[in-house]
Amino acid sequence: VLDDTGLEFSHRNHIETVPTLIRMKNGAEDNRIVGWNKLEWQAFTGTDDLGEGLPDHRPGCGSKNVEPGVPERLAIRLGEVSFGSREVELASLEDEMEACYARGWSDGLPVVPPTRERVLAMLGGTTREASEVVGDMPPDLQPCTIEKIAINAVLAGCLPEYMPVVIASVEAALQDEFCMHGLLATTWFSGPVIIVNGPIAKRIGMNSGGNALGQGNRANATIGRALQLVIRNVGGGKPGGVDRSTLGNPGKYTFCFAEDESEEKWITLHEERGFPKEQSTVTLFAGDGVQGIMDQQSRTPESLVGTFAESLFAVAHPKLAMAADAFLVVSPEHARVFYEAGWDKAQFRQALEARTIRKGEDLIRGAKDIAEGLPVHLKDVTLPKFQPGGLHIVRAGGKAGMFSAIIGGWVASGPIGSVSVTREIV
Repeated sequence: VLDDTGLEFSHRNHIETVPTLIRMKNGAEDNRIVGWNKLEWQAFTGTDDLGEGLPDHRPGCGSKNVEPGVPERLAIRLGEVSFGSREVELASLEDEMEACYARGWSDGLPVVPPTRERVLAMLGGTTREASEVVGDMPPDLQPCTIEKIAINAVLAGCLPEYMPVVIASVEAALQDEFCMHGLLATTWFSGPVIIVNGPIAKRIGMNSGGNALGQGNRANATIGRALQLVIRNVGGGKPGGVDRSTLGNPGKYTFCFAEDESEEKWITLHEERGFPKEQSTVTLFAGDGVQGIMDQQSRTPESLVGTFAESLFAVAHPKLAMAADAFLVVSPEHARVFYEAGWDKAQFRQALEARTIRKGEDLIRGAKDIAEGLPVHLKDVTLPKFQPGGLHIVRAGGKAGMFSAIIGGWVASGPIGSVSVTREIV
């Protein structure tokens, strides 16, 4: 084959370099030489004067069939792949970006049009079959396939290597105890918050340091967005429809970050939940906005625990107990106070839970001249702020600044509503 302008032969034979010499026997490949080496080609072909006047050696150049985007186009053109999703035809003068807005596929920000080539490239990020159904996505309970996840990962701006994290996030959202349908329908602020643990976070370049809860990192931004777009475009969960949040929060565009695992003195979130540190996981939490905590004076763990406890009382309402769960995100400078005092994470948690127990007489309706509160029959009991297992602790953030944060949870946290779930990334 001297002229493979259509690239079909090169594609089907996995040629990466030109020239490549392939010897066939009985209709099957017997051997090949990649690049030009005069002596090798002469011995290979049995032609002693082959290449007279040519250089002894040249490595060759990249074949066009492996240029970016070309393998996907060839696979589609040659009928090697098929899609379960229908292709939407656009008019010749229709702007593809505006078409995504017009058809309701966007969360309000620009999206990447999910062409067949882009979707096929995204599917290359996982070994799972495109037709595999991972579950029925609420609220419409529509079958959610790996292909549908890939389409929305393209829309979100993901890279193919993010796909295992996106898939695990969708699978976590579909677990009954997470209660995705209820989270959509609530008038509260909350949406899915994704925390990633394990080696994959570093491998795909996720941010667990400065501005970890903010903008600027592609993996953090697009993984969380992909989950939200799957919920919107597959499940039908759109504001004004089943999504009835009174105010919402910016995290409903995307809320995803990695835990800082660089310090061995505290175990990580997924280790607390029984996973080995080398296992990559996603944890989903029904959370709302970020509440900052400033303490630049505390140099003892007891003092800093007091600051954290007083701040945690504000979750949902200062007079409510055992309603909303919470994530406490401890920054490196604050964590150092506990490291230097020799406190491990279990000791820190125990002290914090002890400081968040209060008398019912201060929490009942009417106390402190505030109508909101707990029923009056609880005035003689003491109550923890959080249900058992309802306070979660992770480390993240930049190394400068004695600031930590609280991510408050849905007021229907726990068995009556949503339980934080962790799932392996495979």
